[in-house]
Amino acid sequence: MKFFFKAKNKEGMLREGTIDAVNKDAAVEVLQKNELFPIFLSEEGQQNQLLRNFLKSFDSVSNKELMLFFRQLAILIEAKVPIINALKAIEGQSENGFLKQILEGVINDIQDGLPFSDALQKNPDVFSDLMINVIKSGEASGNLRKSVEYVADNIEKNYALTSKVKSALLYPMIIMIVFFIIGFIVMTFVVPKLVIVIKDSGVENIPWYTSAVISASDFMSSFWWTILIILAGIIGGFWYYIRTESGKKEWDYVKLHLPVVGSIFRNLYISRFADNFAILLAGGIPIIRAITLVSSVINNSVYQALFLKVADEVKIGGTMSSVMEKSEYIPPIVSQMIKIGEESGQIDLVLGHVAKYYEQETDMAAKNLATLIEPVVMVIIGVAVGVLVFSILMPIYNIAGQIN
Repeated sequence: MKFFFKAKNKEGMLREGTIDAVNKDAAVEVLQKNELFPIFLSEEGQQNQLLRNFLKSFDSVSNKELMLFFRQLAILIEAKVPIINALKAIEGQSENGFLKQILEGVINDIQDGLPFSDALQKNPDVFSDLMINVIKSGEASGNLRKSVEYVADNIEKNYALTSKVKSALLYPMIIMIVFFIIGFIVMTFVVPKLVIVIKDSGVENIPWYTSAVISASDFMSSFWWTILIILAGIIGGFWYYIRTESGKKEWDYVKLHLPVVGSIFRNLYISRFADNFAILLAGGIPIIRAITLVSSVINNSVYQALFLKVADEVKIGGTMSSVMEKSEYIPPIVSQMIKIGEESGQIDLVLGHVAKYYEQETDMAAKNLATLIEPVVMVIIGVAVGVLVFSILMPIYNIAGQIN
């Protein structure tokens, strides 16, 4: 059970936070052992969780905010600022209500004697196992600042690389969405008014392509609401499905096999694996534990299953490269470089080079994608507009010419 408490220490300073205990008496006993004298103690109800969920729904902590938090923390630790004072300074200037609440809890836990990594571990929806384990290794080695910098660098690299891929895909998606919206409006509300001219002229020999456009326009003007409902249902159903366990696995597989874009996703995941794995090994995390942690932050179930298989192979005395070289999702050059790293005992150094190479590959592919897609989208829009003009406006011009 969790209890919320307010207590005073020997100096009379007020402390508050949460504590795990079997019952209320046990909670009081734990507080007294830590030289805290309780003045208020109650079982933590659902109100704190509701407040947390409410703040999270409006102010979820982004990767950019996490990166800034760890970067600022590393600078303050390097300046010899005590960890509690550093956290209070960051908490005081944070504009994110959810992050402020989390940092308040972390500060209270540290004041109650909990290590920094354990205090962070109470918030698994914000701080990943990878972050916590790197910081824990820094606490054990006495070099917390370096570990915090590792975490900040890792988040920054992932954030920058993911942002580039998203930006490359976002632009053409926005163009196509705007195009379809305008096309829908034109076919539903504009074309029917132009078609009236053709119908009123009494022309009998209407070209088949003009008849097809007129039929589509008539249907859309009569049942536009049905089309919108169907589209919303398809989009909502797809969005819901890819958030189910089976749907996410299937979508993760599809992403890797998409034309052009699939190779970008593969490069992104390989870069993420190599970078995170190198950081964990440099932080002193055992190799099997490091592989398991990396598999959970790749954010792709196909690669997660692959790396868990690699971990199982290493457990029984095998090598990472022996599993990777059999996988279609790992380029031969990567498995060969990892094999060289295993034989030379410098796998973290090799992984650093792999990460850097695939970061550059992903960056270049994202830039090329944006450059290539733009003319393709323009051609599609041009063809669609041409078909519409040729099918509707040309017959109207012909009718007008006959009248003259």
